[in-house]
Amino acid sequence: MVLLLVLLLHSGFCVPLPSPSNVSISSYNLQHSLSFWPGPGTPPGASFMVQILGSRMTRWTSVSDCVDLKPGQTCNLTSNFMDPLDHYRARVRAISTNQTSKWTVSRQFQPLSDTVLGPPDVSLSGCGSCLVLQVRLPTDKLLRHNSLVTSIYWELLFHVHRTRDGAEFKLKLPYKQESIIPYLQPGVEYCVSVSITTTFNPTSIFSERRCSFTSPPPSDISQFLLLGLS
Repeated sequence: MVLLLVLLLHSGFCVPLPSPSNVSISSYNLQHSLSFWPGPGTPPGASFMVQILGSRMTRWTSVSDCVDLKPGQTCNLTSNFMDPLDHYRARVRAISTNQTSKWTVSRQFQPLSDTVLGPPDVSLSGCGSCLVLQVRLPTDKLLRHNSLVTSIYWELLFHVHRTRDGAEFKLKLPYKQESIIPYLQPGVEYCVSVSITTTFNPTSIFSERRCSFTSPPPSDISQFLLLGLS
């Protein structure tokens, strides 16, 4: 009986450490974050480590800032997924006193196509029969520090609304910090919202609508004088 108890203590009661679940990567404006849930029955005090693998990498690599995560913590993968067109996977396992769980692998992730492109910052002013727009992308920080992101062809999609009668049209132009929408009516108010797109990620969030007159509208006095002369 004693021998049986000893055998049970050394074998039957050695419960495997549960693997993490719901390993997923979310991304907003090319800022990437991995999240996960501890597996059911994970003991208190367990930690978690993250590794990544890209299509151009030969082996899984540990993420230095994510080797001792606690439940509820996320792993920032922005600096690890530097190639916006590569395909990556991440995996997570639990670690407890003398035990490690099996790995749980995320789905495949491509930084550029799987990110959500947020709205750009927009300001506009009139220029006679046109509007001048100053546009700053939400990804500007990455554009300055990642040449691979800079080399991507970015476009701006403008949604133009004429306040007077509600007429609307859309216009797509290559990204520049300053863009001009020409051939508008002088002295008329237009409202514009802008989104950014790429060939690899055509969907994005439009900015809030900004409004401006193309040129100062005629004053009441000038309109009265014109009526008197006619």
